[in-house]
Amino acid sequence: MRTWFITGASRGLGRAFAIAALERGDHVVAAARTITRDDFEERYGDRLLTLRLDVTDRSAVFAAVATAVEHFGRLDIVVNNAGTMSMGMIEEFTEAEARGQFEVNLFGALWVSQAVLPHLRARRSGHIVQISSIAALGGFPSTGMYSASKFALEGMSEALAMEAAAFDVKVSIVQPGGYWTDLYTSITATTPMEAYGPLRAELERQWAEGSIDSEPRLAAEALLKLVESDDPPLRLLLGSMVYDLAFDISRRRMDTWAGWEQVSRAAEHAVPAPAVQHDDQ
Repeated sequence: MRTWFITGASRGLGRAFAIAALERGDHVVAAARTITRDDFEERYGDRLLTLRLDVTDRSAVFAAVATAVEHFGRLDIVVNNAGTMSMGMIEEFTEAEARGQFEVNLFGALWVSQAVLPHLRARRSGHIVQISSIAALGGFPSTGMYSASKFALEGMSEALAMEAAAFDVKVSIVQPGGYWTDLYTSITATTPMEAYGPLRAELERQWAEGSIDSEPRLAAEALLKLVESDDPPLRLLLGSMVYDLAFDISRRRMDTWAGWEQVSRAAEHAVPAPAVQHDDQ
């Protein structure tokens, strides 16, 4: 029986992850900004602990993790799932809107990772799962700031994976595609600028023809396979669309790098360190 700590667990993917873990027979600490009292708690009894938590509050995060460890005695799997999405063209973002995107998607995951690491290190085991996004594969019009926050999350998590490995703690980055979650209904948007009207119209046309999203249950099933693996990958793509897009973007990047190889290599020529110049006094 393992103990999970899941943020953003009151709805969408987070709730699906929590239910999958509970159905497996594990303990779950379900942390979320808003906790809805329903049969979720009654059904699973003392194997479920719900905590009200704003992940942007670092002190509150450390307190919640301490409560979770005191309640269940240990942590095994930590899922940083809490996230928000702000849509708008880069030029349109106010400072508050831009910072708000990073506060949850990057800093929230950072605070949770920092809070759980002492407990995982002490036991020399555990698995931190960072829920990223298809948006971390590349920047796209109107989701640029969201992509930026997920790119930052993945860069931090790559370093974290190498640091945590010294203590036998695993880190994985999950990149999901589209799932029917409340993320779509909670999206915030910038104040639109008239100059981007034609681009917005084109994007709306493309989205109208868009992909069919999947049930969160399928992502939860994939997550269970990930954490049950003896050798989990650093990155896991969820969905055929994300899988194909990842390879397409990677191929195009490699083609570009190869096309500019001569310029890239010419920009390097090792020389001795320059002599230190001292000003005469």
